[in-house]
Amino acid sequence: MTLRLVPDPSLRRWDDGRTLMGGSPFRVLRLNAKGADIVGAWIEGEPVVDSAAGLAQRLVRAGMMHPRYDETHHGPSDVTAVIPVRDGDLISLLAALDTPAIIVDDGSRQPVPAASVRHETARGPAAARNAGWRLARTPLVAFLDADTVPTQGWLEPVLRHFEDPAVAAVAPRVRSTPGNTALARYESSQSPLDLGGEPGLVQPGSRISYVPTAALVIRASALRELDGFDEGLRFGEDVDLIWRLISRGQLVRYEPESVVEHAPRKSWTALLRQRFDYGTSAGPLAKRHGDAVAPVRASLWSAVAWTLIVTGRTGAGLAVVGAAAALLTRKLGKTGIPAREAIRLALQGNLGAGRYFADAIGRAWAPVAVPLLLLNRRGRAVLGLVALRHLLDWTRERPPLGPARWCLARMADDLAYGCGVARGVLKSRSLAPLLPFLTDRGGRSSVEVSR
Repeated sequence: MTLRLVPDPSLRRWDDGRTLMGGSPFRVLRLNAKGADIVGAWIEGEPVVDSAAGLAQRLVRAGMMHPRYDETHHGPSDVTAVIPVRDGDLISLLAALDTPAIIVDDGSRQPVPAASVRHETARGPAAARNAGWRLARTPLVAFLDADTVPTQGWLEPVLRHFEDPAVAAVAPRVRSTPGNTALARYESSQSPLDLGGEPGLVQPGSRISYVPTAALVIRASALRELDGFDEGLRFGEDVDLIWRLISRGQLVRYEPESVVEHAPRKSWTALLRQRFDYGTSAGPLAKRHGDAVAPVRASLWSAVAWTLIVTGRTGAGLAVVGAAAALLTRKLGKTGIPAREAIRLALQGNLGAGRYFADAIGRAWAPVAVPLLLLNRRGRAVLGLVALRHLLDWTRERPPLGPARWCLARMADDLAYGCGVARGVLKSRSLAPLLPFLTDRGGRSSVEVSR
């Protein structure tokens, strides 16, 4: 089976290819001359040979390059679709499938005739999925929500990843079904299930920190090892499953070449209720996975700089930014990265951290932060900048909804999620979902040396 590697858009090469930087979390990798030549050949399209498989795996796990297999040994007959349903219509979904399907009726008012399992009362998605996959007799299980419809050819790009025995699960891109209503247009650009058009390795604290099980293909053996979903979680059970897989050293990948469509919410009230429910999972997830749920991940330098700037000590804040840039320049200069590039990375990292803090203020911290910031003029100015980020996003992305309505929807969306987080914090009696994760590194990168 031929394996090729495709560079991640973040990948940059310096010092004749011996220094690589990129990936998520961002890092720097130092190679010898032979390793640099091998990576250069991969970028040109050469396949991976067995003698370089270790380096290939390291780059894949760093998120710097992504695997591409020419074909797969798996086919639709190796996959069983597990579909939990409660009072839903399965006609479109079943018509799009070319795999065996197990339907689990999770307490529908009218029993679903084709269901293999029926729960007389609703027990939640975790219990429904567990009941389904335990009946499967294929090596792979595809979880699909009842309101999803796979597009033609969706399965093959996903199945190719299972040529790597370390890959336990692969998620397709879940796009909101197009529609003409304002709500449908909003969800088409802002669905929490849609993780974008770039592939990647899934890991907490990275660009793709989770994938939903609205559509997910997973090895049955991995489900058996974990004993499936945690039925004690009403929400966030999919995130918990993914993070437990990763904690065991198994790989989870996101493959946007495969697309599954998901029906948008039926009303704005339903959307905000969904976002609130998602937020409530932060408390239970924090108990199980610690700082993986942190609303902000940034360097201590960035946190200090932005705290000084927001509290009016702009000069001191900029001095901290300058000191961090100087340290990073010195650190990266030893790896062959030019000073100008190191300074750019430092500034970019601090600006990115500012965005993360703004997101937390307007989202996870909103129920507490907004009332406090409204008390004084400087706080209100900060809130204005927090709200402005939505307008900047609209200008850059040009979603199919007017700027005023889109920004208002984003703010309501964020606030609903933040209220859910607050509910989860109170219920779990833990502040962990609100605490930032701060590193003490003087810059954005970690440096590794390889052959």
